[in-house]
Amino acid sequence: MEWSPIAKPRGAVRREPCLKDYEEARRTFSWDQAAAQLAGLPGGALNIAYESVDRHASGAARDRLAIRFLAQGADPHDLTFGELSAASHRFANVLKQLGVKRGERVATLMGRVPALYTTVLGTLAAGAVYCPLFSAFGPEPVKARLGLGAVRVLVTTDLFYRRKVAPIRAELPDLRHVLVVRTPGAGDVPEGTTDFDELMRTASPEYEVARTSPEDYALLHFTSGTTGKPKGVLHAHAAIVAHVATARWVLDLQDDDVYWCTADPGWVTGISYGVVAPLACGVGMIVDREEFDAPRWYEILDTQRVTVWYTAPTAIRMLMKAGVELAKARQYPSLRHLASVGEPLNPEAVVWGVEAFGLPFHDTWWQTETGAIMIANYPCMEVRPGSMGRPVPGVEAGIVHPRDDGGADEVAQPDEVGELALRPGWPSMFRGYLNEDERYRKCFRGGWYLSGDLAKRDADGYYWFVGRADDVIKAAGHLISPFEVESVLMTHPSVSQAGVIGVPDPVAGSAVKAFVELKAGQSASEALRKDILAHARRQLGVAVAPREIAFSEQLPRTRSGKIMRRLLRARELGLPEGDLSTLEGAP
Repeated sequence: MEWSPIAKPRGAVRREPCLKDYEEARRTFSWDQAAAQLAGLPGGALNIAYESVDRHASGAARDRLAIRFLAQGADPHDLTFGELSAASHRFANVLKQLGVKRGERVATLMGRVPALYTTVLGTLAAGAVYCPLFSAFGPEPVKARLGLGAVRVLVTTDLFYRRKVAPIRAELPDLRHVLVVRTPGAGDVPEGTTDFDELMRTASPEYEVARTSPEDYALLHFTSGTTGKPKGVLHAHAAIVAHVATARWVLDLQDDDVYWCTADPGWVTGISYGVVAPLACGVGMIVDREEFDAPRWYEILDTQRVTVWYTAPTAIRMLMKAGVELAKARQYPSLRHLASVGEPLNPEAVVWGVEAFGLPFHDTWWQTETGAIMIANYPCMEVRPGSMGRPVPGVEAGIVHPRDDGGADEVAQPDEVGELALRPGWPSMFRGYLNEDERYRKCFRGGWYLSGDLAKRDADGYYWFVGRADDVIKAAGHLISPFEVESVLMTHPSVSQAGVIGVPDPVAGSAVKAFVELKAGQSASEALRKDILAHARRQLGVAVAPREIAFSEQLPRTRSGKIMRRLLRARELGLPEGDLSTLEGAP
């Protein structure tokens, strides 16, 4: 789809962005400069918890709002930086009391409750490694991740423990302690667990933060592969340098902002940009404990005077489906910057942001492995709908063709498709896959980290997502992006969601097949199928448009909302379905 630049509308809130001159920053910036902006600890030590909370709590920002928790039917619950520091210190002392050593792993399995944020920061303050688990996981994916991570301490709720942990507890010999946050009115904690709140009440709020080195492990994130067991991605305390820099440049976080990241804290975005980055910038943030609800989200943006909003393309499309009139029913006088994360943002969603809020969404690209935003659309630059943007200062990106001999050749011509690659060395680069050294080494070729994403770069240096390396469709010599086809299908007025795969074709090698989910009130029919096909052919041309369209009542999605193309392909071709632990609705 062709892009057209979108300038910030005249009515939008204006202020000078943190990143004023992109080209100048790329010429002059160094990661050493960024690291020097942090407080640090004696002896060259660096600790994420100290940078995120304690350095603010020990100064003038002690009484500044750090987190406001919102819940249906309850008054907001506020924590200042001073209160958050004291709570995290209490939890660090709890871990000391339990005998947890530096480098050992502590996990959470819970929703967006205050105890989760206390656990994250207390674990890091103690020098242990924090591991988030998505609260919607069932017993099997929980067992797999706790077992692979050799997790020593799990913090969860009594309800989650009974449903998800108790059935598999005997199969987790490394799990020494389960701390339970009690649900009001639920009675005593389950047998074999310890009351989280009771431990916190008796723990001291005084604690000397561990003097971890920048290379000490801090975070363990699990990400599902296409097949097989989950991958444990390890990040070091040095990642905080990239978290802060990108939060300033890409999200444009400034001291007086009210920030809302809707990402679940069970995933990397919910930790990197839903906990660490805003707090490290000294910015107060909103945490909503409820599930997605369009009217509620608009109410939060309005009444909480949110200024910077970071959300997911899936959520944006759900808001679009609810209708722009609902968005326009409220005012957003404080809202000044919108950004998206998690999957490529369809061009029409960028344009819809202007219609609904008077502001475009700025897409960002990064991965669990990169730990922080690597490519983005910036407040100081035009937005090109459908583009990932340009690399963060300090990050060198390229389009490469891997060679069989272990090297990689960089693509010189604009708009040529290849694998998106990054030169290693940025602070949040993952330091390894847990217990999988060979798998880690295979991610690097010829001086590049290979992302596994196919992309192209235009003549102006903007990057455009094509698809995963195992998703791209090659039909009659054409490389076809599933994302591009899906984007066009979703511009049809009857289509809500779309998933596109390649299916075998005796002549072309592969043909494009699309699975579409219709909007509410629409009914599948042969006439509608033909109309959608004609629409796609008009927009894409016969060589790229789907050959076939199938209607689906509900496309398979991950719990974070991404369409699972590999599962569509497996079911269509009768192949093994692989790891389903992140499938929406999986036990």
